[in-house]
Amino acid sequence: MLQTRRPTPQIVIVGAGFGGLAMAIALVRAGIRSFTILERASTLGGTWRDNTYPGAACDVPSHLYSFSFAPKHDWTRAYSQQPEILGYLQACAKRYGLGDHIRYDADVVAATYDDGRERWRIDVAGSDPIEADIFISACGQLNRPAYPAIPGRESFAGDAFHSARWRHDVDLRGKRVAVIGTGASAVQFVPEIAPLVSSLSLFQRSAAYVIPKADRQYGRLEQLAFRFVPFWQRLSRVQKYVTHETRVLAFAYFKALTALPRTSFRKHLQKQVADEHLRKALEPGYAIGCKRVMISNDYFPALARENVEVISEKIERITATGIVTADGRERPFDAIVYGTGFDATHFLVPMRVSGREGRDLHDVWRGGAHAYLGIVVPGFPNFFMIYGPNTNLGHNSIIYMLESQVRYVMSAIAAYERGIAPLEVRADVERAFNDRLQKRIGKSVWAAGCDSWYIGENGVNANNWPEFTFEYRRRTRAIDLADFEPIRA
Repeated sequence: MLQTRRPTPQIVIVGAGFGGLAMAIALVRAGIRSFTILERASTLGGTWRDNTYPGAACDVPSHLYSFSFAPKHDWTRAYSQQPEILGYLQACAKRYGLGDHIRYDADVVAATYDDGRERWRIDVAGSDPIEADIFISACGQLNRPAYPAIPGRESFAGDAFHSARWRHDVDLRGKRVAVIGTGASAVQFVPEIAPLVSSLSLFQRSAAYVIPKADRQYGRLEQLAFRFVPFWQRLSRVQKYVTHETRVLAFAYFKALTALPRTSFRKHLQKQVADEHLRKALEPGYAIGCKRVMISNDYFPALARENVEVISEKIERITATGIVTADGRERPFDAIVYGTGFDATHFLVPMRVSGREGRDLHDVWRGGAHAYLGIVVPGFPNFFMIYGPNTNLGHNSIIYMLESQVRYVMSAIAAYERGIAPLEVRADVERAFNDRLQKRIGKSVWAAGCDSWYIGENGVNANNWPEFTFEYRRRTRAIDLADFEPIRA
């Protein structure tokens, strides 16, 4: 490979959520300070900054949903809530001195690779372009709220908002509220608002699998033990990791094992919902795991309240005063809350990324997003993604995946500093990887035929990693230069 000793590269990272901060901290720990984080919002935190709806919390245990190199000993709960997770990210940024490296209100609209100069130009709205030797996207997958294509949606005269853009200035007390969607956010905020409103109508396209949540508060003695006996916290993390990791056996290898969580769901439902008609409405008609499995102890009791109605009838249209269903009935509402999740299949939108010879990344991905190890794409030298295609999980902590990706990118940066020419993954390597990946997904529960956010309009699952996470970590321990080809002048 072409080698010329290079100075420390200029690096641009897009996004100051978990992925972007993990990447920046790795650079700091390696003694590299020549980087800038471009954050389109005015504060850091990513999804944990944006999602402030009542009851917002993580469905991965606290000790597992945190950086391995920055354990937090005083988590207040087994499953952390949004304010505490956001505070953790802020503390990590402060601890590693990232403040001076973050440019807020910096909305990246385009990134273009200059073949001749072997550099990236990053265009920021309302500002001068920035140049970089290495360009890293850490935009995440859950940052663009998805709204349903319902006729008349814009005509509603009352208050209407998405859960990821919660209107804290809107007082829902005593109001007739419609909730559209039964995703993870709705499962969390419905129990919080149901006791406050005069009536709540939950419109569900399909019921969700909800299993018990092993949540509890940590006592002061436990927190002290985690602090002064580090092995105890590491053991807690490992135990939780192993417990979650075994779930991939049911989702991707032996689907017969899904009988166990399905039994847990049915017992949970029967215990918490006495009304037989309501239980029937809350029984999903698809294989468990095909869509995201929820955990909650108060969702079903909330739906069993006298002031709550579950509606499975299809929404025909929205009017100025309410919602009309397919049976012709119109229900009046004062407010509509959309719990319809995110547009998770269109990666990097609306940012435009142009690689070698001007190729457009979104054109390359017209048939579905793909990348080698979810990190690198042929034709886009020195461009890396954190939380890219097929690195989402249905069974374990995404933080483990992010740290694996960061380690891989750091090994690429080390190769760059050794003088290796701009790194571009070979097309045949990426193609073979993606072909194998999609065959594995085709045998998983995620291909069981349900309509989930994992799958794009083209029918391709560009989201989930269908194997063990420790296998992903093994494969990302360092770049293999044989997978790459240098660009020569």
